[in-house]
Amino acid sequence: MAVRIVTDSACDLTEEEISTLGIEVVPLSIRFGEDVQLDRDELSIDDFYRQMASSEHLPQTAAPSPGAFAAAFGRQFEAGADTVVCINLSSGVSATMESAELGAREMEGDVRIVDSRSVTAGLGVMVAAAARAAANGASTDEVLALTEDIRDRTRVYGAIDTLENLKKGGRIGNAQALLGSMLSIKPLIDISSGVVEEAGRQRTRRKSLVWLRDKVVEHVDQIETLSVMHAQADDVDDLVTMLAGVVDPSIIQVGIIGPVVASHGGPGVIGLCFTLRP
Repeated sequence: MAVRIVTDSACDLTEEEISTLGIEVVPLSIRFGEDVQLDRDELSIDDFYRQMASSEHLPQTAAPSPGAFAAAFGRQFEAGADTVVCINLSSGVSATMESAELGAREMEGDVRIVDSRSVTAGLGVMVAAAARAAANGASTDEVLALTEDIRDRTRVYGAIDTLENLKKGGRIGNAQALLGSMLSIKPLIDISSGVVEEAGRQRTRRKSLVWLRDKVVEHVDQIETLSVMHAQADDVDDLVTMLAGVVDPSIIQVGIIGPVVASHGGPGVIGLCFTLRP
């Protein structure tokens, strides 16, 4: 039985990974004022960051339409899929999964929708693992079990310079208490549960990076994969150097946060996504 994997553009996988693993990515929309563009398809990462730096409007995101998901599922069935497993951006921060579920109802084939409860590399790790398993002949149930297992072992933390993007985009979640002192602190957030939670406050960016490193130290003997994701943060190498002092540097993957998550995290956001060993 052929299982194919679909996801959305919040996964932040590279084009090479997507192509090699045979994953189909359904893009979210990015809006600056009245200008709306499809992530990846019409708006590259570099163009997004240029626009975010120059536009008077904060970027906003919109979930793909159910029809966009239905079209992606249809293409996979036409290509020989018996089952499509669609792994999406956390339902706690986006309507993307709901849209995927509506799209699945338009199909006669077997489509399974999975809430990653994660973002950026947290989502990407699940999608890549599911795609590799599917390529190796795993059944639908095996792919679903693997994805859900990784989901339960994934942790995502971030350090941001401003809550303005999260506030305006309505993704502040349970971190409302941070708003009162947002000008005098560097907020730390935990998205491991699929929603934005307050994780701490630091007075300086440097202390925020130390805090992130210490989250890795807490789990250092359990870490299976480790990704450092950033929104063109000029101090990303500082964090990588800190981490290289506590974990095997060869497991550290560094990547750029794409438009979907960067629209809400804001410029300079830097984060960790890691999975724990079973």
